[in-house]
Amino acid sequence: MNKKWATKRLTINLASGEAERLEKYCSITGRPATDVIRELIRSLTVEEVPSQDNK
Repeated sequence: MNKKWATKRLTINLASGEAERLEKYCSITGRPATDVIRELIRSLTVEEVPSQDNK
């Protein structure tokens, strides 16, 4: 396995409709589900939350 990607393994549970939608998208685009999910995660915007420890 390529160690570059072997940093964290996740297992997700999808509803049957979600799994079918992902499979169809992957079939249409020719991309593996891992790449599609990784791209979606990278597109998430995350705002920094101030630490509560400063009180």
